[in-house]
Amino acid sequence: MKPTTFVAAAALLALAARAEAAIKTEEIEYRQGDTTLQGTVARDDAVKGKRPGVLVVHEWWGHNEHARKQAVRLAKAGYVAFALDMYGKGKVADATHPKDAQAFSEEVTKDPELVAARFNAGLDVLKQQPDVDPEKIAVVGYCMGGTIALGMARAGADVDAVATFHAGLKPPAAPAEKGTIKVKKVLVQTGGADPFVPKEQVQALEKELKAAGVDVQVVTYPKAKHSFTNPDANKAEMPALAYDAQADKQSWERLTKFLKNVFKS
Repeated sequence: MKPTTFVAAAALLALAARAEAAIKTEEIEYRQGDTTLQGTVARDDAVKGKRPGVLVVHEWWGHNEHARKQAVRLAKAGYVAFALDMYGKGKVADATHPKDAQAFSEEVTKDPELVAARFNAGLDVLKQQPDVDPEKIAVVGYCMGGTIALGMARAGADVDAVATFHAGLKPPAAPAEKGTIKVKKVLVQTGGADPFVPKEQVQALEKELKAAGVDVQVVTYPKAKHSFTNPDANKAEMPALAYDAQADKQSWERLTKFLKNVFKS
């Protein structure tokens, strides 16, 4: 290798290392009632000033590596991201133990007031970050987290946008109504081969949100199953769950474009 080539290569490696090192994560303990929760905030320390915040709501597995990785990806995209905790510190199910995940999920989701309280506790942590513009907030939810995000949007959550990946889309008891929902833009990304989400539910959701005055975009990946963004999905040995690298890549690209559009002003 020529000296000039070596120097150039070394400089590129140094720049790459500095760029990677700029992404910082921090575990944050916070409380909701008597429950101690633990989430992860991710940010790019090289960026100065306030920027939009993104709240990440995890799958039914809990606040796991998948949720934290999404926060890091969002930080690399230019946002401050907070991956909240819906269950409580330490309540995380391994992908090989879906029964534990189901138990954790049912314990929380059986009480809508508790769901709202845990969601809002995480939202408060995000808004309180010194480099977050509290007037520019989006929510990104995966599976159960996507269902929760849509439910909070229907309930009037004061956020700019909601994006979901392989969320449950069962029609709610109280559909969104025009004038009560504050979220203006929603992106729903679902799997066409997801047995938990029949196309009739997808169509019903789109109709509901449009009637409520929401700018909604629905994207279906024909061959994708449930949990298509999680590389550990196959470990659960559940036929309905499978990681799909192509759908993961394409859906992430759509998310980043969606968020840029939401916060373009």
